[in-house]
Amino acid sequence: MISADIKYMKRALALAKKGLGKTHPNPAVGCVIVRDGAVVGEGWHKRAGGHHAEVNALEMAGSQARGADVYVTLEPCSHTGKTPPCSDALIRSGVKRVIAGMGDPNPRVNGGGLLALQQAGIETLCGVLEKECRSINRPFLKFITTGQPYVTYKCAMTLDGKTASVTGDSRWISCLASRRVVHRMRANSNAIMVGVGTILSDNPLLTVRQVKGPDPLRIIVDSTLRTPESVAVLTGKMAGGTIIATTETNPKIHARILKSGARILVCSAENDKVDLRDLWNKLGGLGIQSLLLEGGSQLAGEALRHGLIDQCIFFYAPKVVGSDGFSPFAITGVTEMARSIKFNDLSMRRVGTDIMVTASPENVCSLD
Repeated sequence: MISADIKYMKRALALAKKGLGKTHPNPAVGCVIVRDGAVVGEGWHKRAGGHHAEVNALEMAGSQARGADVYVTLEPCSHTGKTPPCSDALIRSGVKRVIAGMGDPNPRVNGGGLLALQQAGIETLCGVLEKECRSINRPFLKFITTGQPYVTYKCAMTLDGKTASVTGDSRWISCLASRRVVHRMRANSNAIMVGVGTILSDNPLLTVRQVKGPDPLRIIVDSTLRTPESVAVLTGKMAGGTIIATTETNPKIHARILKSGARILVCSAENDKVDLRDLWNKLGGLGIQSLLLEGGSQLAGEALRHGLIDQCIFFYAPKVVGSDGFSPFAITGVTEMARSIKFNDLSMRRVGTDIMVTASPENVCSLD
């Protein structure tokens, strides 16, 4: 791996990130075309159904693509979907070399794109900045390999680890800058999830407001279907973007929710509650690749205990409320540190007056 390969793959990654949250169900991909040490074409996948990154870059490069090097964050596709294969477009353009950040695990590609290029006499290299290329498409990678969504748990906490005061008050723990980050996370997620307790206590909108972007699908975990019809997520047009996951099977009880326009997802039960493993599978069946879990503590605790959370993002605010506040995870029975749930891949950064901590539970296989 030479320094030029790293340089141009970094640029391709920057381009790919422009498509985050806009390409579902496709991955975000960036492409840079270089000839004689100069960039002659750039592109990224802007939306599902539109041109892929390679085609956009080839259109910019025109005839200068012949004999050029192509840097792309994901192996070029080799199948016809809503658009023709990118491998064919690269072959027709006469490029000399294709450098991919990572292979595409999609069974419809899975090495086929690179093989087609090699058979056409084009030199290929795969694995340049692979960790970074995998990182930007973790939801796609988990979904395509497991059929389940990539789950990010987010919460705001005081320095003593409390998500609310003893009365349940939590507005606002985090600063405005942190809330904007969260709303960007919402805009980049296919769905957002809370438990019925959060709906009953906070009546949240679960929409994107602090930044520009689409509202995610709203999912309420309500085992006994006690969500009132009057809550915000079942009001007006919002109801059409809401799903309630439940174990309740009685159609008569379903009727009052269904008349609002919301959908009901009946799941298997575990200890008289929604079996989250079954719910995760059903959400994958709906095509949901990225899920933002926002609480509450019972739901988050169950998800963490079952190893269903891929990443946690904690916003620590410079405040203390004391020992009678609420904790982020309702988990009991950990009597020894040796039995604690451990995290890895820890990173931190300052957001406004808060500290944002990102980490992954150890019992979840890393996709990086």
